Amino acid sequence: MATPIKEWSKLEVRAVVHFLFSKGTKPSEIHKQIAETYGKGAMSRSRVYQWFTWFWEGRTSLGDEPKSGRPKTSTNEENTTRVDELIRCDRRMKIREIALKLEISKSTVHEIVHDTLGYRKVSARWVPKMLTEDHKLQRTEISAAMPTRQWR
Repeated sequence: MATPIKEWSKLEVRAVVHFLFSKGTKPSEIHKQIAETYGKGAMSRSRVYQWFTWFWEGRTSLGDEPKSGRPKTSTNEENTTRVDELIRCDRRMKIREIALKLEISKSTVHEIVHDTLGYRKVSARWVPKMLTEDHKLQRTEISAAMPTRQWR
């Protein structure tokens, strides 16, 4: 038995299901071959049967169908810019305060601050997660300029 492929995408595995379906392979055999090739976690038996049925019914697309529901509207460029401006003006501002000021939900502000802008809270101040080379150089210069402190 060969070593399972470690990196794969959903679309790749679905394409294999479609290929084997086109060759007339049974769903149980498709699942067995996928488990051998991609590992047991690649696609469950029920999901193989579901995709087999969809291909049998005439589906040709391998991608996910559009989901119903409300589209994301509050995590947009305008709100991201406004949140960033507020944080740059006052790095001690809380997520709740930003949400009240911009009239958007706290969870949206949290997503913008942490995921989109990449800030995190350090000593009650928002700071970027990644330091630029200028920031690193500035920190080095400041720490070198500080007198050595002796602790008792």
